Amino acid sequence: MTSHHLRIAFLGIGLMGTPMVRNLLNAGYPMTLWNRTASKCEPFKDEATIADSPKNAVRDADVVITMLENGDVVDDVMVAQGGIASLKAGAVYLDMSSVQPSLARRHAELARKQGAGYVDAPVSGGTVGAERAALSIMAGGSEADIERVRPVFEALGKCTPIGPVGAGQLAKLANQAIVGITIGAVSEALLLAAKGGADPAAVREALMGGFAGSRILELHGQRMIDRDFSPGAPARIQLKDLRMILDEARSEGLTLPLSQQVHNEYQSLVANGHSDVDHSGLLLELEHLNGALLGPSPAIRRKG
Repeated sequence: MTSHHLRIAFLGIGLMGTPMVRNLLNAGYPMTLWNRTASKCEPFKDEATIADSPKNAVRDADVVITMLENGDVVDDVMVAQGGIASLKAGAVYLDMSSVQPSLARRHAELARKQGAGYVDAPVSGGTVGAERAALSIMAGGSEADIERVRPVFEALGKCTPIGPVGAGQLAKLANQAIVGITIGAVSEALLLAAKGGADPAAVREALMGGFAGSRILELHGQRMIDRDFSPGAPARIQLKDLRMILDEARSEGLTLPLSQQVHNEYQSLVANGHSDVDHSGLLLELEHLNGALLGPSPAIRRKG
């Protein structure tokens, strides 16, 4: 099995990285791990090598994966701390973080100078998708580079080649625009219904069977009703993605009014101290704005 011949370095053992590392270890890959907070590597110390720096993590790796919080952190780890400069010739660097398309292109060029390949491969599916090895992976890069690492992607989810370097990040921005705007739509719809006296849980159930049905209505609508805002994806990350969407739009000469509006709402949510609630917690900002709570479902007693 080819997997055993590829050594993987994985940098970024956070909410997403932890289950991804588990799936790669289960698939039989020898691994070296690095994280800024070293203690997060601890659970894997008997199964993987723990490196003390990005340079030492990537030095012998055939495949290097970063899963870090944002472009600034990726740039710090892979450029300032020498990650890319330590890639061996013939290695492939997969950035699975969500970063600016322009940063992906710049890092690809630096990797090329080392004789290494580069694929920007951001993901959708959140922590649940990561745990189930069911991530949607959006890959930007050459066909040859993507093919070489396809078995690695298959241990994590389903990979869709999108186009040249940077295209994976554009697909992720498209994903995050739909996610952010739809969370806004679901929170407004449920609050509207509840304020008028309808049971939001019943409204969600009815809508699930119709044209407005979506994963966001299903999962995040339920979170809103349960008021369960422990983070799968924190609001600050959604805000960061919306900021990137608007920056990219500006550089392309586009105006995106819905993305702009939802960005402003997330900005207020974070400013009001909710940076670490789940992104479905945008409901809290809407409630704050209206001085009204979605509230628990009224107890509707049906005769059985």
